[in-house]
Amino acid sequence: MIEGVETKIHRVIPDERGRLMEIIRNDDEVFEKFGQVYMTTNYPGVVKAWHYHLEQIDHVTCVQGMIKLVLFDPREDSPTKGEIQEFFIGDKNPMLVKIPPMVYHGWKCISETESLVINMTSEVYNYKNPDEFRKDWDDPEIGYNWDVKFF
Repeated sequence: MIEGVETKIHRVIPDERGRLMEIIRNDDEVFEKFGQVYMTTNYPGVVKAWHYHLEQIDHVTCVQGMIKLVLFDPREDSPTKGEIQEFFIGDKNPMLVKIPPMVYHGWKCISETESLVINMTSEVYNYKNPDEFRKDWDDPEIGYNWDVKFF
């Protein structure tokens, strides 16, 4: 696991009315600080990558569809420098992934329908001075292939 990354498996509680799933609580081990919550959707096959934050911690979960969440560790002082890690999360595998500052991340919708991603951040978005640094989805420094892998 990339240094500083943590996961939480979501417990889904179904009954005759539907389902309930707690995404994150302030007494969870993965929780540090609340900034804001936002949602984003992805159409099938779309890649949204790469970016990282200097200070912000992201807590990413997918509540509809499926995504392949990919992390890349460029941090010079990290024992996992250069490592890539994949998570397949969504309604077939409900989990939350905590992404520490300075770790590049992005995702691809791998379901046949639109995915819905919820992110709870440790900081509010600063419109005048965003804590967000980007690379192209196909950046050669990261060198990640977003294609489907057949085993």
